[in-house]
Amino acid sequence: MTSSQQCPHDSVSVLDKEFLQDPHVHYSWMRESDPTRRVVTVTGMPVWLVTRYADAKAALTDPRLSKDYRGIGRITEREVERGAQRADISESVQAHMLNMDPPDHTRLRKLVVKAFTARRVEALRPRIEQITGELLDEMAATEHAGDVGIDLLDEFAFPLPIRVICELLGIPEDRRDEFREWSNTVVSGQDPQAAEQAAAAMADYLLELVEEKRRKPMDDLLTALIEASEDADRLSGGELIAMVFLLLVAGHETTVNLIGNGVLALLRDPEQYRLLREEPERAASVVEETLRFDGPVNLATFRYTTEPVMVGDVEIPAEELVLVALGSANRDSDKFDTPDRFDQDRATNGHLAFGHGIHFCVGAPLARLEGQIALRRLTERFPTMELAVPDEQLSYRPSTLMRGLEQLPVRLA
Repeated sequence: MTSSQQCPHDSVSVLDKEFLQDPHVHYSWMRESDPTRRVVTVTGMPVWLVTRYADAKAALTDPRLSKDYRGIGRITEREVERGAQRADISESVQAHMLNMDPPDHTRLRKLVVKAFTARRVEALRPRIEQITGELLDEMAATEHAGDVGIDLLDEFAFPLPIRVICELLGIPEDRRDEFREWSNTVVSGQDPQAAEQAAAAMADYLLELVEEKRRKPMDDLLTALIEASEDADRLSGGELIAMVFLLLVAGHETTVNLIGNGVLALLRDPEQYRLLREEPERAASVVEETLRFDGPVNLATFRYTTEPVMVGDVEIPAEELVLVALGSANRDSDKFDTPDRFDQDRATNGHLAFGHGIHFCVGAPLARLEGQIALRRLTERFPTMELAVPDEQLSYRPSTLMRGLEQLPVRLA
């Protein structure tokens, strides 16, 4: 469906699984006909959805759109009383910088940036290359053993970033499958009770881990966060747990979907795959176009209006929840020509895949580095890789936050 075609009014009233399977077709209609629209999530939570690029970019930096989790909690509680559902997530994993405004956000980000430096990220390059090579060898051996294909997400896109972020934070690798299950449940937004339980389980483990790192400091990011200080300021125990929760979830979720969505875009267009295979130095451009074309984050996390705010031609009243559709903004034809076409040669400057403004993703350099290495090495090692199932059999995870496939079956040879 193109933006000139009609989209049923009700099809963009609920952010349900059907909507999430192909949000771009709905976003196209909304950008043209109803760019700032009140909808409800699958749990019945009413939100305002912002879909145009210019409006989205402005909303991401508007101080009247607060990120403070306490204010968001107050508004969601009001809606729960009206019949909506929500996950009662403990403050121990909510009190991180993504859920705060200045000056709290400023203080926390300053401390985290001291530990999450460009030097530390670049130092990971040899290890990321090594892990990538090991996973590619394992994939080749698995398919050679007689399987008709493999799930690229299970065998490659998930284990690469989870191993990297666990090593970076100093988390034992044998917990990675638990983290994947917990993280998937928390970000899905589909089952509030399950999300509560998953967040609580992760918080309990992270509390134990922080205490262990205090007793036995190591050369890892978690120890660096514990020791980071600014004018005698340090992260409290609760802030540490929330920050590690954020880094752990965001540190692998984003990259899993970046790799999966990038590979799918390449496999759907053999010419784009050939270009990367023959010119590996294109990997950085491929990653940026993947971020624009089908980025790993569909909707930015909740904001709320502290006063009435004009978004485009629509006034959103005070005390209302707002979701900025990053995936829609990056397909806005007012910003990008032929936005529904994957083109690694386009200028992607200004895409909003990692947000914009003071909440720009602190882990963006790591996600980019992992994505570049992963896509370059995949195409070099498996030059004739192809989908192992018809395209129409692919399905996306039912998550309002993340944009990622449930499985990506491929044949390597």
